[in-house]
Amino acid sequence: MLQPRIYHHPIQWPGRCLYSVVRRCYATALADVPVASDFAAPPATRTEDLGKMMRTYKPRTPGVRHLIRPINDHLWKGRAYLPLTYPRKGHGIGGRNNSGRIMVRHRGGGHKRRIRVVDFSRMEAGEHMVERIEHDPGRSAHIALLTRVDSQEKSYIVAAEGMRAGDVVQSYRKGIPEDLLKSMGGVMDPAIIAAKTAWRGNCLPLHMIPPGTPVYNIGLRPNAHGQLCRSAGTYGQLISSNDTQRQVPGETRPKSKSIYLNVKLQSGEVRKIHREACATIGVASNANYNRRQLGKAGRSRWLGIRPTVRGLAMNASDHPHGGGRGKSKGNVIPVSIWGRTPAKSGFKTRKKSNVNKAVVVPRARNQGRRRRDQAGGGR
Repeated sequence: MLQPRIYHHPIQWPGRCLYSVVRRCYATALADVPVASDFAAPPATRTEDLGKMMRTYKPRTPGVRHLIRPINDHLWKGRAYLPLTYPRKGHGIGGRNNSGRIMVRHRGGGHKRRIRVVDFSRMEAGEHMVERIEHDPGRSAHIALLTRVDSQEKSYIVAAEGMRAGDVVQSYRKGIPEDLLKSMGGVMDPAIIAAKTAWRGNCLPLHMIPPGTPVYNIGLRPNAHGQLCRSAGTYGQLISSNDTQRQVPGETRPKSKSIYLNVKLQSGEVRKIHREACATIGVASNANYNRRQLGKAGRSRWLGIRPTVRGLAMNASDHPHGGGRGKSKGNVIPVSIWGRTPAKSGFKTRKKSNVNKAVVVPRARNQGRRRRDQAGGGR
């Protein structure tokens, strides 16, 4: 049985050798810290706390020597709720289409799975109790099993960071409930509404969310499901509400409210999104997913990922880079295995006239070098 250990000292992540800078120690029981249900802005990840979020193991075998996993002791240990799942089977597991041809290489095998039916729209109003937090093999973020208080109906949602069993979440996509209006005396005060609704895990229209609030599972259109920021640790930030009515000199009535709000994504891109689109307060759970290390090739095979062979190591009949004497691909640019597209990112196919009007500020491409060169800061 594997003996887990928890880091108690800061880790120097840029290096691969973690064992020379960290003193080894055995794992201790984690104290049960109560988590408040009220919304609070996610704290910034500090370097000194980074080591306490990951778990390593005593190297009794070579496969666990480099194994590093996030600490998720709060996850449900049993099976999923079967009525909300269906088996994953068919040719698609191996990257095949309906005629059996390989459409996506390097896929196949792996452990059998069941697809979880996740509710991304959150249209059902009323209080929902978080029954448990589960691991979903089909996505990087965790999912939460909700039970509706009045009808006892169950559903899965993408869990927010810090969400635990026993929390109560709601959806306000159909409007503000009557009891909340009565508690405010019938006055629609945006500040009071935000203080009572903008809690972690609640689903709201974008125009009800205060600016600067981190959100995930963001929709793009009214009455549509969430499409952006659904993977582990992702979130967007509402940077402007555009909700103020401005009086233009010479006009008798103010301008109408803008139907689009600006949301900044983690890539730096700012997008215009409809004000009636949905968003969930908080950050998608399992934020340390990108810091994990599988430790051995077999774990990739368990995940359904097959090996990737370099074109340079193939024969000339199998790849444009193959053949020849020594490690030489010839005087050609790197291309794919079919020889039609460049090896990285392919050709640009979008027309310059067909501009994406939803993008207010495009994301920095080419690691920001192009933007620095245009500003005169390039080398």
